[in-house]
Amino acid sequence: MSKPTHQNNLEIKRHEDNIKFLQTEINRLSQSILKLQVSLANHHSGNGNGTTDENGATRVEEEETEQIMRHEKSAAGLLCKLKPLKSHHATQALNLALTKDALGIIGIVASLGRVDDDNLSRLLSEYLGLETMLGIVCRTYEGVKVLEKYDGDGMIISSAGIHGLGSSIGNSIKGRFQVICLEDLRPYVGGFVANNPQRKLALPKPQLPNGECPHGFIDYAVNMINLDKRNLLSLTTGGHGLRETLFYSLFSRLQVYKTRADMLLAIPCINGGAVSLDGGMIKECGVFALGSRKVMDVKFLATSGESSLPENYIETEDILKKLKLERTHVTEDMQREQELLDLAKINFSAIL
Repeated sequence: MSKPTHQNNLEIKRHEDNIKFLQTEINRLSQSILKLQVSLANHHSGNGNGTTDENGATRVEEEETEQIMRHEKSAAGLLCKLKPLKSHHATQALNLALTKDALGIIGIVASLGRVDDDNLSRLLSEYLGLETMLGIVCRTYEGVKVLEKYDGDGMIISSAGIHGLGSSIGNSIKGRFQVICLEDLRPYVGGFVANNPQRKLALPKPQLPNGECPHGFIDYAVNMINLDKRNLLSLTTGGHGLRETLFYSLFSRLQVYKTRADMLLAIPCINGGAVSLDGGMIKECGVFALGSRKVMDVKFLATSGESSLPENYIETEDILKKLKLERTHVTEDMQREQELLDLAKINFSAIL
């Protein structure tokens, strides 16, 4: 056996130093996280007007549920119907499936955003279509897989997944339904509007060949969706929120104009579709939607009022989530360093 070398000692010391440094980082991050959590807790305890906001939120949720349940044979309608059954339905499988964390379900598309104007709501909902508005949004592909199971021949197992849940209460799903996996969407890559609590995307305004912004241009549809605190900060493991994933995927760079005439004059700079408040619609470059407007019975609900949260509250929660994610990564790095240290010590002992 050869004697322990100076190199062995240096390797062990390097891993020990790395572990000390990473532990210091974890302690620093934990202290920062604790301070932010205390700050948020102080806001909640000091906010004496929460009851009205909660009641208002409850009414909005009831209205959302009501419009979705009109389509009782849809997967979205079934999920809404199962909510009140959660407390007294006996089967363990049903209770498990109703747990959002188990399925990774974030919500139904129609329930994940608000708009300031009912006319705009109907227009954007018509643009997306009923199937998309009733789409189920899952955080990861694991959630998608839980919803539907297949046999060896690739046929749907009607007694499993969401189909089994429907059958258990006599509410089978008819036809296809759309499921959107948030983690698999290609997110918007770019900046955000500075000091904007809604984290609107910093998309450049469209420009005509003469360099001017078209008359009547209001904004991009993706920035006209209002997100509440819960959905605004529903970050993926990559650190993205709903606006730059779900809604950017659905609307991309859809432009909104005041009138159809304004929209048609802006055609040279429309490359991702456009709508106008008087009912005009260009689905995509060169594809026009003509005829009468479609009545949508599932739509984004109107914003009930300005958020009572101060701007720094949103920023604080955003920072908190990022710090927690960073602490998780540092903890994983320390675990790897510990494994390498243990291995180095084993190798050191082997040559004694």
